Amino acid sequence: MANITAKDVAELRAKTGIGMMECKKALVETDGDFEAAIKLLREKGELKAASKIATRIAADGIVAIMKEGDLTAMIEVNSETDFVAKNETFRDFVVTLLDTIIANKPADVDALLAAKYLDTELTVEDKMNEMVFTIGEKLEIRRFIIVEGT
Repeated sequence: MANITAKDVAELRAKTGIGMMECKKALVETDGDFEAAIKLLREKGELKAASKIATRIAADGIVAIMKEGDLTAMIEVNSETDFVAKNETFRDFVVTLLDTIIANKPADVDALLAAKYLDTELTVEDKMNEMVFTIGEKLEIRRFIIVEGT
């Protein structure tokens, strides 16, 4: 069994944004292997996201708009509470979603969820599941629109 230090746990937490106890459990479970711990946390995040999707309502959130050149994108992303909508991590996630929409021009929400999240190997759906695990609330992309021109 690997000797897991507080520094190791803090490093994994910095990489993932997930709570200290979850990071420690993942490191213990993977015998100190950082990459395996990240993979394990991602899998747990998907399970947690799936369970939250089935039972909770996301009725708060934000609407954000981004204009790039002659293209404008607007998105509504819902969360369970208004506190999440004020969270900087959540806001950064929504801005990157807008960047992803402008870059990929998906036809609908399903196409957006299947698209690659900007500058990562993850899909938008994978990133959203990761955010659910990190934030601890259900998130939902309710709708978006792309407008070219005025």
